[in-house]
Amino acid sequence: METSRSETRLVRRYVALGDSFTAGAPGTPSEGRWPDYLAEALRAANPELEYHNLGQAGVTTAEVAGAQLAPCLGLDPDLVTVVCGANDVLLSVRPDIEAHATSLDYIFGKLRERLPDVALMTATTPQLANHLDLRPRSRKRVEEGVIRLNEATREVALRHEVVCLEFADHPGARERENFGADGFHPSSTGIRRAAGAGVAALRQHFGIRTTQEVA
Repeated sequence: METSRSETRLVRRYVALGDSFTAGAPGTPSEGRWPDYLAEALRAANPELEYHNLGQAGVTTAEVAGAQLAPCLGLDPDLVTVVCGANDVLLSVRPDIEAHATSLDYIFGKLRERLPDVALMTATTPQLANHLDLRPRSRKRVEEGVIRLNEATREVALRHEVVCLEFADHPGARERENFGADGFHPSSTGIRRAAGAGVAALRQHFGIRTTQEVA
């Protein structure tokens, strides 16, 4: 992982992988997603930027690996964001965090193998139980699942030298205004703030030229 480099690098092709955080919440317009703002900031520095959002709502990490990774590799990007794992917790009464870790390890491993110079970025997941109407047992399951999910994500990211944005430990993860009406998907405010953190990380860790701020 490279840090503190002067901003000299331009991104020519950006591919975003993941679940609804990347794809957008079901039933909402497909614009205003956090990778869209990231792409806008990158395009300000390079008008020729190609941007492909391969995210799909409702998918697990294994499904990202199975359906999105191959198309991503075929596009030969020089920047990839991979944000997934929330559905591994929410869609199971017994979250299989090991399956998430195995699939994420596979995704990062293949990207590193096939695209050795790619800039890779992922993120931890905010505590989903904070703003959801859950019964006590379900709340405990989700809370514990998200903690384990983030531990696994950090570990796999570190092993592959992938920049990991800390959305889980950020103070904004507890602010209701950063979440939509469902208490799960980010609000427009939350999306912009997440993108702003992503833009700052691209400049800091990869020396990638972007606009200074997300509008």
